[in-house]
Amino acid sequence: MMKSKIYAFIAGLTVAGALGAYNSSNTEDNKESENLIEFVNPLVGSGDHGHVFVGANVPFGFVQLGPSQHVRGWDWCSGYHYSDSVIVGFSHTHLSGTGIGELGDVTFLPTLNPAVTESLFSHENETVRPGYYKVVFSDTGISAELTATERTGMHRYTFPASADTAYVRLDLAYGIGWDKATDTKIYVDSDSTVTGSRFSTGWAKDQKIYFAANFSRPFASCALEGDSIAIFGFTEPSEPVELKVGLSATSVKNALNNLNVENPGWGFDEVVRKAAGKWNKALATVQVKGSSDEDKKLFYTALYHTMFAPSVFSDVSGDYYGADGEIHSSGDGVIYTTFSLWDTYRAAHPMYTLLFPEMQSDLARTFIKIYEEQGVLPVWHLVGNETWCMQGNPGVVVLTDLALKGFDMDLEKAFEAAKNSALADNRSLDLLKKYGYVPFDLDPAHETVAKGLEYALADAGVAKLADKLGKTEDAEYFGNRSRSYRKYYDPSTKFMRGLSSDGHFSEPFDPFHSEPAKGDYCEGNAWQYLWLVPHDVHGLVDLMGGEDQFIEKLDSLFVVEGDFGDKVAPDLTGLIGQYVHGNEPSHHIIYMYNYVGQPWKTARWSRDVMHRFYKNEPAGLFGNEDVGQMSAWLVMAAMGMYQVEPEGGKYIFGSPLFEEVTISPEGGKPFTIKAIGNSPENIYIQSATLNGKPYEKSYIMFDDIASGGELIFQMGDTPSDTFGVAAESRP
Repeated sequence: MMKSKIYAFIAGLTVAGALGAYNSSNTEDNKESENLIEFVNPLVGSGDHGHVFVGANVPFGFVQLGPSQHVRGWDWCSGYHYSDSVIVGFSHTHLSGTGIGELGDVTFLPTLNPAVTESLFSHENETVRPGYYKVVFSDTGISAELTATERTGMHRYTFPASADTAYVRLDLAYGIGWDKATDTKIYVDSDSTVTGSRFSTGWAKDQKIYFAANFSRPFASCALEGDSIAIFGFTEPSEPVELKVGLSATSVKNALNNLNVENPGWGFDEVVRKAAGKWNKALATVQVKGSSDEDKKLFYTALYHTMFAPSVFSDVSGDYYGADGEIHSSGDGVIYTTFSLWDTYRAAHPMYTLLFPEMQSDLARTFIKIYEEQGVLPVWHLVGNETWCMQGNPGVVVLTDLALKGFDMDLEKAFEAAKNSALADNRSLDLLKKYGYVPFDLDPAHETVAKGLEYALADAGVAKLADKLGKTEDAEYFGNRSRSYRKYYDPSTKFMRGLSSDGHFSEPFDPFHSEPAKGDYCEGNAWQYLWLVPHDVHGLVDLMGGEDQFIEKLDSLFVVEGDFGDKVAPDLTGLIGQYVHGNEPSHHIIYMYNYVGQPWKTARWSRDVMHRFYKNEPAGLFGNEDVGQMSAWLVMAAMGMYQVEPEGGKYIFGSPLFEEVTISPEGGKPFTIKAIGNSPENIYIQSATLNGKPYEKSYIMFDDIASGGELIFQMGDTPSDTFGVAAESRP
């Protein structure tokens, strides 16, 4: 049994606060805009397999303060599932939409009994909106309200009028999923200030979180149970208790500094108002008109969900915890974390380049710093740790895309980082360099087709950047590697298959079978991975025998049915035939029709998926949110375009959901997309103009959007036999 220490306090004790440098733009009071948060339903994706974070945060904030529950299985990866009715506390860090549970740091619970470690609630007594969360516990009647800034969380606990006791429990042992505390410390600095740290291991092997917490009024007692539990007792329970908590990954001093700078007062309602203002400002980067209110709710809820990550990681002082385990300075910019790049390189990051150009240079700087600290670009980076999760070189993809789009960065350093990451020897890259592909018989980790195809599309970005910089030899080398996908293609079965070191395809072969960590594919089967050549669609068309064969096979994807097997990953959801919208490798496939002159099929399927797999309800996502990617697909599709080729900024047209969409990025020029005559029936583009001039192409380049202007579509209820059909009009 842990030893318990009891402390009594005399009112009036003080604690000095550390002050430091700060970029005031992080907490400025944003100008009022349309109240778009009314169209956001934060509970979408909290049921089924969505795994979304539910709670209070601000756009791209480090602190994501919300309810945490007992982890009862895979669907509790975010710490919260709509089916549950028990809350163990309010934690300051969460993930959204992942397939692995992690974080859950620094958990507080208000209670009437110091021995109680959980409380019951009903959704009828729960209020959630961007930047604000409230619940009234059904077993105690305690009201808990939460809000946040970028690096701090704020609580307001109101106890029942009839209560004669009031306690707040701090738990540093609690963690979500794989997360296990390894070292915790609690320091009672005064009768209203507590500081400490929580180190843990799990998905992130060496996670460090420091905190500083201030109570709005003195606690009368504090019971410590070991180094991980503290229970604070308050007199006069009828008076609300407010609590402010600052977090840092570098030190208690910086946690306190973050708190003092970002949230110096005790105006809970004012913090809520500012958080709402930040959300309204961020959501207003895209303004939509037309269609139904239900579509508007789906759109803005999706846009909201794309802004949970990447999350701010550097302190207001600029300090951050590096991938090498050392403390570094971010300089003039912000360092970010939470990069689910295998997912987000596909739609989320291309979306960020359009909507949030002002943060892209900081993202590029973050990537380059990670490269300098760990030797390669990030794969799946989390609180300063490389998790090495998923296949390929997605950090290469994102960085080269930013470089090719012209965002400010050290291009030579970016190329060095991309090239050296592609030439590393880990994660089967040594085999790729030796054989020109990844032989399945030499790779005990399996999934070699997935690895090979992901590496090829990343290598295309290295080749393009090398060409931009005039590095001819590198451009040729990586260009050749980007075409290595051809080695996996088996013309006899017309699928991508595992290839051995002596040139034989893997056996037995079942194009439908899928099993995690075994076989040739990652979270998919041969039907989905046939199309993972987004960087060279025309090359894939030629490989498959020409346009007729390509179209016939692509058409069949949406109708063919087969058995995944009894060991299939739960991610393979949202099926139309063998198209799997619930997982990322399928997300670009619909838009490949434009490359062969049939954009009307892209229009039909994109409209279908928008309404089939996105609903305004807790079970409204047909797959994991995957840290913004699932929702980013909807945002891009609803705007009428999608970046198929991972690097370079070519956005392929589909079918815009709204009559008008205006992209108004901060510091950028507005770009408006109008769909004249748009309706649930009129889903097909008949013709287009760009800035008043006829526009025949079924795609648009990033530079055209970033330059500002107006794209007008004429819509109709039947496919056009001219728009996007001619070879010169195709991407």
